[in-house]
Amino acid sequence: MVKYVIAEQLVGKEVVTADGFDLGKFVDAEMNEANGKLSALIVEPNVDSEYVNRLNIKDGKLRIAYASVSAVNDYIVVDKKGL
Repeated sequence: MVKYVIAEQLVGKEVVTADGFDLGKFVDAEMNEANGKLSALIVEPNVDSEYVNRLNIKDGKLRIAYASVSAVNDYIVVDKKGL
């Protein structure tokens, strides 16, 4: 059974990599207009993280492909390969 999570419940959740790097906080989601599916997470980056500073950040936000998300619970966990 698929459990649906309202994006409003995710706002402010910490986004981390599977090996524990803090990427920042979830602020928004990007949807594919053609099929209505979630395509990316928009994250307010943790500017204190050396790992985050090496990533491609545009307009002050980090865009993470939804396919990289491996778990959503207390944290949103993503795979570094998708960054």
